[in-house]
Amino acid sequence: MMRTRPLKVALLGCGVVGSEVARIMTTHADDLAARIGAPIELAGVAVRRPDKVREGIPRELITTDATALVKRGDIDVVVEVIGGIEPARSLITTAFEHGASVVSANKALLAQDGTDLHAAAEANNKDLYYEAAVAGAIPLIRPLRESLAGDKVNRVLGIVNGTTNFILDKMDSTGAGYQEALDEATALGYAEADPTADVEGFDAAAKAAILAGIAFHTRVRLDDVYREGMTEVTAADFASAKEMGCTIKLLAICERAEDGQSVTARVHPAMIPLTHPLASVRGAYNAVFVESDASGQLMFYGPGAGGSPTASAVLGDLVAVCRNRLSGTTGPGESAYAALPVSGMGDVVTRYHISLDVADKPGVLAQVATVFAEHGVSIDTVRQQGKDGEASLVVVTHRASDAALGGTVEALRKLDTVRGVASIMRVEGE
Repeated sequence: MMRTRPLKVALLGCGVVGSEVARIMTTHADDLAARIGAPIELAGVAVRRPDKVREGIPRELITTDATALVKRGDIDVVVEVIGGIEPARSLITTAFEHGASVVSANKALLAQDGTDLHAAAEANNKDLYYEAAVAGAIPLIRPLRESLAGDKVNRVLGIVNGTTNFILDKMDSTGAGYQEALDEATALGYAEADPTADVEGFDAAAKAAILAGIAFHTRVRLDDVYREGMTEVTAADFASAKEMGCTIKLLAICERAEDGQSVTARVHPAMIPLTHPLASVRGAYNAVFVESDASGQLMFYGPGAGGSPTASAVLGDLVAVCRNRLSGTTGPGESAYAALPVSGMGDVVTRYHISLDVADKPGVLAQVATVFAEHGVSIDTVRQQGKDGEASLVVVTHRASDAALGGTVEALRKLDTVRGVASIMRVEGE
């Protein structure tokens, strides 16, 4: 039997995502009520610009006092889509204290303060759900947190930022340079006027912290994630990748060490083989590859950003939280029992593609090979092209630690025959 008294929802933020959440709540009200077991009612919408026309939202629901809204006491669920650290953090904790569960899409806040927010939710016996914080509409948080709860996840490898994937895909498919591809992404609305959070990897790093924490049952903060942007990727890098049968993606990689005693989380550009499923992810789409003991390899794919996809994830969480509310239960909270140490980038082991500018004369290759050998880095392949006394030397290594590779490059720079290091890129997905 359906309960007739509605569950009241407060919406914090009414931008691209928030307005779509409000629209779906209104247009799909009957279906949502049937799925939840009770109707839901939009009880208030907190915004910064109250005079802006918001189609479908009664003006009497609009307020600029978000704190008063979450303190009302009759709110069942607060949906937070304003982003940033403050006032979002204070509003969420206040919502818990005044009886509301919370659905959030705030990746930056969760990556920085997820532990404290989970603790506040638990202390007040309330839910904190955030499927929309990572990869938009793609169901990823819930499968990791619930569907794979009985499995051991060893690696999460993915494209979690649509803007960067669009730019790199354009560079790959058209031969465009970075700036040209960024300009097109901006013109089409895929990139913000200030794209720093995307292209420098901050957005993906926040998502990596969240994914690593859930996958490995370990607290991983944003500061634990190694981050490297993609602004230095060139058309020449793509040409080298194609010669190896690879393409280049900005990847978020979370993995257990081989001995299982530590984890790492990192974001950086990497070459991946064209045979890998992630290589075929085009445009502004996202995809995440999960490797676990029992399930093997799983891939989650779909639109990772935008109003409708993100709102879909928010509404999915809203339905789940409302069901919990009706049954008097809460869903899974933070699982950090493993408490594994988070290792630095120096301990990461992978393959490397190094492009060197060298003098075109006998003995150069031998000198370079000796440096690699002295630092314990095994060479897989070497390719050299020379003209007019100068040459390009491309070395692809077997698996080596980042620390060992760093020492190798430092020693290479000291060789008289090495004019410079043109590029260094990791090779993943093999």
